[in-house]
Parts: sequence; C-alpha cells; structure tokens
Amino acid sequence: MRILAAATVLALVSLSPAMADQVTPVGEVQRGTMVTLQGSVERILDTDEFRLADETGSIRIYVGPNWVPARVGESVKVSGFVDDGIGPLELYARLLTRADGTVVEFEHRYD
Repeated sequence: MRILAAATVLALVSLSPAMADQVTPVGEVQRGTMVTLQGSVERILDTDEFRLADETGSIRIYVGPNWVPARVGESVKVSGFVDDGIGPLELYARLLTRADGTVVEFEHRYD
C-alpha cells in the first residue's frame, strides 16, 4: 500500500505543463496514467470528492484533504493521476482550472 501511495505522489509531482494542455475524454481514461479531463461537476460526493462528467462518461475526482473548489454544474479542467487499483475509476487531482482561468493546486498527504 505504501509503495502505491509513493508512486502516486511521485506521479502527481511530475505533472508536466504540456500534459495539462492535452485533454482526454473521460470515456478513454486508462488506469495508472496521468491525464487532463474537462467537463462539468456532476455532483459533490463528499467534502473532498466530486464527480466530473463529459459527453463520454463520468469519473470520481479526489482532491483531499482539500475542499472541493467548484460547484455543481461548473465547467472545470482537472489534471492528475488515475488510480491503478481495482474498483471504480478515480482521479487523484493535482490541478483544477476553473472556467475563469483560476488554477487550484492540490496538496496530497499519504500517511
């Protein structure tokens, strides 16, 4: 488990600016990859999780231990690491860009 967390942190830190410009449709997301997704906030699942949807599907976005910095219906772009474990797809967000251009960077802590 700690190895997975360490690999995830390393992947999140190495998010390149070029990758943040290339948007992947939600329906094409692959486990264990760094991606940038664009869509609307479908619903808030918890204080640190929301569901992002585009025309190809939806995915859970984890921003913890931070608060979700967007509202339901808001258009956002999110960059991060797609969990490579079993279960539903989930993206560990590193950056979120709001429609007005505001960029929110997330700090993740794994104990």
